[in-house]
Amino acid sequence: MEVHNILRELKSLSNPKNKEGMAQFGINTQKAFGISVAELRKLAAQIGKKHSLALKLWDTGYHEARILASMIDEPGLVSEKQMEAWVKDFNSWDLCDQCCMNLFSHSKLAYKKAIEWSSKDKEFVKRAGFALMASMASKSKKAKDFAFIRLLPIIKRESRDERNYVRKAVNWALRQIGKRNVNLNRKALKTAEEILQLDSTSAKWIATDAIRELESEDVLKRLAGKKY
Repeated sequence: MEVHNILRELKSLSNPKNKEGMAQFGINTQKAFGISVAELRKLAAQIGKKHSLALKLWDTGYHEARILASMIDEPGLVSEKQMEAWVKDFNSWDLCDQCCMNLFSHSKLAYKKAIEWSSKDKEFVKRAGFALMASMASKSKKAKDFAFIRLLPIIKRESRDERNYVRKAVNWALRQIGKRNVNLNRKALKTAEEILQLDSTSAKWIATDAIRELESEDVLKRLAGKKY
C-alpha cells in the first residue's frame, strides 16, 4: 500500500465522536481522524512490516498515521537518528506511549534512550524515557534484574516532576518494574518508600499509588508463580 492509499483509508475510518472522546482524555487532536487503536492494529496487520513506508507515514504529520507507523516499522532498522527525530515530534501522551511500546522498546537502543530521555526537560521526551522503562519491564523477558535496579534511582530522582504526563509515566515505570518478579517487587517497594519521604506532592502520589498496587494480593499472588 502506498501512503496516499493509506491516508485515504484512514480518512474513511474517521470518527468525529471518537475524536471528541480523545480530546477529553487529553489527546492532541489537531491532526487526528478519531480512529481507535484496535482499528489501527487491524490495518497494520494488513500492511505488514515496512520500514520505508513507516518513515513516509510519520512524515505526513497525521496522528493516527504516526501511530500506524510505529506499528509497521521494523525495530532492527530503526536508527538512533530516527528515534531522536521522532521523539521530538511527540505532542500527545498516547503517541508517545504507542511509539515506545510498539517500536522503540524493541530497539537495541531502548535502554540507552530510556536513561538519556529521562533527564530531558521537554515533557513528552521525558515521558518517553519512562514509557520505555515501563515497556521493557513488561516485555523484555530475558533482561536481568540489575538492569532494572539501575533505573530505580532515576525514577526516584524524577519523581518530583509535577507535570501530569511525566509523573504518570514515572509511576508507570515504577509499577511495571515492581510487577516483574518478587525480587524487583521488593526493590521497587523500597524505592517507593524512599520517594514517599520526599517533600513533593507528585512524589507522594507516585509512591502511594505504586505501593497500593505492588502490595496488592493480586500482584503478589501472580508474582509467586513467575519464572523471571
